Amino acid sequence: MSAAGRHPREVLLGAQAARAFLPVCDHYSGVEARMRKSLQLQAEFTEEFGACVFDVTLDCEDGAPVGGEADHAALVVALALLADGKARVAVRVHPVDHPAFESDMATIAGAAGRKLCHIMIPKVESVDDVIRAEKALESASAGHLPLQVLIESPAAVQRAFEIAAHPRVQSLSFGLMDFVSSHGGAIPSDGMGVQGQFTHPLVVRAKLEIASACHAWGKVPSHCVVTEFKDTQALGAAARRAAREFGYTRMWSIHPDQIRTILQAFAPSPREIEMATKIMVAAASADWAPVSFEGKLQDRASYRYFWQVLERAHQTGRELPDDIRIYFNPADPPTMHSTETPS
Repeated sequence: MSAAGRHPREVLLGAQAARAFLPVCDHYSGVEARMRKSLQLQAEFTEEFGACVFDVTLDCEDGAPVGGEADHAALVVALALLADGKARVAVRVHPVDHPAFESDMATIAGAAGRKLCHIMIPKVESVDDVIRAEKALESASAGHLPLQVLIESPAAVQRAFEIAAHPRVQSLSFGLMDFVSSHGGAIPSDGMGVQGQFTHPLVVRAKLEIASACHAWGKVPSHCVVTEFKDTQALGAAARRAAREFGYTRMWSIHPDQIRTILQAFAPSPREIEMATKIMVAAASADWAPVSFEGKLQDRASYRYFWQVLERAHQTGRELPDDIRIYFNPADPPTMHSTETPS
């Protein structure tokens, strides 16, 4: 097969690029009514956008009542098994040192592993915690499932590169509230707010370390929640900063009203999509050799960037031209055709 007939992921994405393309929004819910509503909302968005544009994570850590962990795990399994085949459903279990961790993994991964896209492990402190979670997956005959981990302490931030390097880990998330609390009052409470989390030096450092660790190992950095969920302008500003200044490609949602704002903030602009499309069409027509576009040289290094723009456009439900949409329909052959010569 010629280079022109190969999928851009085959040609362009190697050790220096992300290996996982996840929806840019990860929506959390832990109360039964809200979990059911989240799954219904996901189905509605999938119908609207033609793709699953956000994950639903069913929450055991904060959702299960004390003493009711086993019943909550059974509920989560039931909901996951009822989810549509196109759904992306995950579960956050209890931390590895919690008494319910082993039973969570055995029940949830064992009974619903085939329907889950990943399992989230909170309060990960070291790669040893990842290894313990991996062994629990294997014991539940769910060794195929990726792990996503939540980094919530200064020690975990220090070990972020080692944690991100583990092959089972797909994504690292930043746990802002616990991170600030773990400093014993050294970070003021506004460090958890929509403004302070982007200005306090210790919080900024943690965010950048986590994002850098993820990009070093081709994993997905996921930004923390914004608790001011009714202030969509503040949320949008925070999401744009996370994406454009801090290197995050995914963000948590804790309220249905946050989802669409996050999608819009992480989406490329129409101009970015147009430019990326033209460059990728020209590149494929040239068998991925260098081309001149609008007076600038473009080659595989820039092709990789522009392809990832289009991946993000797809993940956020943006409209894509036919020449690009075909790459996101596995039933169609991966070919591109150009009717224009780039300037």
